[in-house]
Amino acid sequence: MPTPPNDPTDAAPPPPGALLVAGPDTLLLQVDHPGAEAARAGLARFAELERSPDHVHTYRLTDLGLWNAKAAGLDAEHAIATLRTHTTSPIPRATIDRIEETMGRFGRLVIESAPPAVPSPATAGGPLDQLVLRADQAALLDELAADRRLAEVFGDRVDDRSVAVDGTDRGRLKQLLTERRWPADDRAALSPGTAFAFDLRPDVALRPYQRQAVDSWLPSGTGVVVLPCGAGKTITAIAAAAALGTNTLILTTGAASLTQWRRELTRFATIEPTDIGAYTAGSKEIRPITVATYQILATRRDGRYRHLDLIQGGDWGLVVYDEVHLLPSAVFNLTAGIQARRRLGLTATLVREDGREADVFTLVGPKRFDVPWAELELQGWIAPARCVEVRVVATDEERMAHARADQRSKAAVAATVAAKIDTAAAILARHPHEPALVIGTYLDGLAAVSERIGAPLITGDTPTAERQDLFDRFRDGRLARLVVSKVANFSLDLPEASVAIQVSGTFGSRQEEAQRLGRILRPKQDGRQAHFYSLVTRDTVEQEQAGRRQRFLAEQGYDYEIVDGARFAGGNEP
Repeated sequence: MPTPPNDPTDAAPPPPGALLVAGPDTLLLQVDHPGAEAARAGLARFAELERSPDHVHTYRLTDLGLWNAKAAGLDAEHAIATLRTHTTSPIPRATIDRIEETMGRFGRLVIESAPPAVPSPATAGGPLDQLVLRADQAALLDELAADRRLAEVFGDRVDDRSVAVDGTDRGRLKQLLTERRWPADDRAALSPGTAFAFDLRPDVALRPYQRQAVDSWLPSGTGVVVLPCGAGKTITAIAAAAALGTNTLILTTGAASLTQWRRELTRFATIEPTDIGAYTAGSKEIRPITVATYQILATRRDGRYRHLDLIQGGDWGLVVYDEVHLLPSAVFNLTAGIQARRRLGLTATLVREDGREADVFTLVGPKRFDVPWAELELQGWIAPARCVEVRVVATDEERMAHARADQRSKAAVAATVAAKIDTAAAILARHPHEPALVIGTYLDGLAAVSERIGAPLITGDTPTAERQDLFDRFRDGRLARLVVSKVANFSLDLPEASVAIQVSGTFGSRQEEAQRLGRILRPKQDGRQAHFYSLVTRDTVEQEQAGRRQRFLAEQGYDYEIVDGARFAGGNEP
């Protein structure tokens, strides 16, 4: 049968040449090149965007990015083929070697359950405690055994390429190996947990990418799913838990997200409300499906974490880490000790400002599924978004205060200039009939905006009941405007919001940018575009920090306009 003329397979490939390989680890993308979008989509699978000025974006090859790609099924051959497709220059041999060597390290070490005949360390108690670390070459295992810290967790040699390991050292072993640039592929058995069968409701159908995410995660039972806010991470996790049919512990960021999880569990799945427990400071319910906050687990008293037994003591077959990029250190440490349980991390971005992405990779699992935001936008699963940085000007007095402030205080001064209040009000006047959020970090500035536009302010001090009431009123249309602090950054479902004005941020955090943009990306019933405005004070430290946030938008394929705040004053939106 002849190929239809409009079949996408009949389209000519994008012209090559958008990419320049500038060094063993450095890739330069010409943004204005006709092939830039295709090149960016290919690079996103294995390279990290490092800088994103207007015309040339710099990508970096990192160990973690290449290992995540390998774990997700991309091999070195395909990564190198991507570079060859999008550059007209020969690829340096050093770059090819870098990709092949780094990706080739993942999988050379495998952690497996020990067969019954294999001697296990004296402390091992059951099948899940009897592990074997296998290397593809005896020399590699000999090299690792020479490391004093690894020697402490190695048991008896099983053969020249295998060593017994106590299951309680499973997490520590993986951390140590990753530090040595030898990430292990963990294929050892996982506890089934106590059976608890449920299904998605008959009227609930997964979107194709949600089904793909579940299918990508299920075979291993560990790892991270990366999806935009508004793309359905919650229902994806519920589908994964339903496929396992086991007791499930869900860890999330706060009381509001805990309430939201409980609501979505009964909405999407055949779970009775009485089978869902909430484990918080005021409630210690443990049910087949239990939702707890990171805060309660990380609460320390009398020198110890009293609530960590929630994970260790329950027979959970699955632990879900909502917003996994936010894991507190205490929960990381705990997770190192529960490697025999299935683990699913959910996030819109794996970027961590403390640089502990490797711990997510090691302890929760590799990235199993990711999809560019712009791709889901084109498919209609998330709302199209216009991203605008609005530059405002400080007064002479504010500029002097910024100049005199220490480095940390400069950000607060720049974030709370008076021009932002007027500009936020002017932007809202251009969107009179659209539900809008004003989001920020510094409470003084938020309070001033709240007073100016006559909208309620929600902060961490807002009582939970009042906070929930305001969110509910916004959802059903009784409130058109809300001013929110960082409490609205995470795990919050406000589907009708179509305008967000970011008046201040946290030191250029890409992680925060992802969450705040995500607040407005749920598709709108009338198909309208979402608008994301970032107010930035010109010629201050805030302008420098804005460049880091811009990287995230560029990573996801969004255009990023920069306009002068004065253009709003005349009544014409830029």
